[in-house]
Amino acid sequence: MERLPKRQRQQQLAKAIEDNPFITDEDLTKLFQVSIQTIRLDRLELGIPELRERMKQMAEQSYDQVRSLPLHEVIGEVIDLQLDKSGISMFEIREEHVFSRTKIARGHHIFAQANSLAVALINDQVALTAAADIRFVRSVKLQEKCIAKAYVRSISKGKAKVEVVTYVGEEVVFQGNFTIYHSSKDSGKDRHEGGEHHADRD
Repeated sequence: MERLPKRQRQQQLAKAIEDNPFITDEDLTKLFQVSIQTIRLDRLELGIPELRERMKQMAEQSYDQVRSLPLHEVIGEVIDLQLDKSGISMFEIREEHVFSRTKIARGHHIFAQANSLAVALINDQVALTAAADIRFVRSVKLQEKCIAKAYVRSISKGKAKVEVVTYVGEEVVFQGNFTIYHSSKDSGKDRHEGGEHHADRD
């Protein structure tokens, strides 16, 4: 990519962040082939906060209170949550999440991000994973950021179907369809199975 004049670069940078609020300064340096200091200065001049601050703003602007579990039990940072509708979380892969030799994330962490987001979406004090049909599309590596997007596809008395797709950048890395039982009019039956053992082996 040919180096752009400052004004043009800043216009494209603003659009790139608008299109993908989760894009990092490091990603932007590769995209525009300039130093990280230049990207930071551009953001400063444009009044665009850094990634963590953008995430915080998004959470404050569009956020329903999780009812089914304490927020700290959701794996990853919840960015957007609209109960019984949709949600987004981000999970950065760190040293403690990977195999030491390969630096590839352990599968149960990727599953846990999606599973906990699916449960958090349900507007009920008791919500439990009953079944999960999951697929790991590709391995996730150290320092990659997993963006999980969850959608409630159907909800009825006592049961909800939630689809979760996890991305790294534009690439799908995980897909899951979760059946979540919740306490509302569930006829008192203890139908849950926890969900964890449905995950693929690491």
